[in-house]
Amino acid sequence: MTRVLVTGATGFLGRQVVPALVRAGVEVHAVTSGVSREDEDHDARWHRADLLDRERMVSVVNSVKGDTLLHLAWFAKPPHYWHDLDNIRWTAASLELARAFVAAGGTRIVAAGTCAEYDWRSGYCVEASTPIAPASLYGASKAAFGGLLQVFAAEAGIEAAWARLFFLFGPNDAPSRLVPSLITRLHAGEVAVCTSGSLLRDYLYVTDAAEAMVALSATHVTGAVNVASGVPVAISTIASAIARHMRRPDLLRLDDGSSDYPLVAARVERLTREVGWRPRFDLETGLDETIRWWTSPGARTAVA
Repeated sequence: MTRVLVTGATGFLGRQVVPALVRAGVEVHAVTSGVSREDEDHDARWHRADLLDRERMVSVVNSVKGDTLLHLAWFAKPPHYWHDLDNIRWTAASLELARAFVAAGGTRIVAAGTCAEYDWRSGYCVEASTPIAPASLYGASKAAFGGLLQVFAAEAGIEAAWARLFFLFGPNDAPSRLVPSLITRLHAGEVAVCTSGSLLRDYLYVTDAAEAMVALSATHVTGAVNVASGVPVAISTIASAIARHMRRPDLLRLDDGSSDYPLVAARVERLTREVGWRPRFDLETGLDETIRWWTSPGARTAVA
């Protein structure tokens, strides 16, 4: 891995991946359809492109001629992305991107999948054995691209890894998600209601997730790899920890009225043994960093 092309470079995960790659000492080419982060990442080379614009996408790929593609871009605006028809366009565009990348000489693709591909009735999810049974168009579209990518890679004679990301939290997350919504309400002195306290989910701090993606990119590991902590935690535990860190437990209301899947977590043996990666942040430290960011001036503006 010497020259890496990163799509979705200004997204929630991409903002952490780009500086992690720079720290790893590789040549980073960051692609965004919005405003670049050149003010923050002087050592990355930035390219403006909408990946749904095939002509522009191919032009960027041909100009960069990277050896590794780290494909993070996708339509992911909550809550719409779960069932938005644009997921189908992103599946097609991602396949076109992979084909153009290989045609330009690329040899390794690492793409972001999702735990939403799995059958969540399984509880713990294992890459090779848990059924793929997505309950949303988003999960189905990701699963379709991930499956086709593996077949394409075999035919083209390249390496392809599929990182199934579980539940991430941290700076620049969508404000409506669980962790930032609780933080912002408590910070404003408002009552924060958590309605799914007993559910167990596998949360990972976004900086850790980014470093896991970089570590995976630097290996020859192929196929699906769960990117998660491997440690399920109750939603009520997360909510209570946030309230405690912010010294506002009086404003937290736990209402366990959810009928959702009781446990969704990852087995992470491939990540720990084959990739050789483990998280740096525990839950408490990650939440502390997240609270610090979300309660800092301009945090809401930075998300945009």
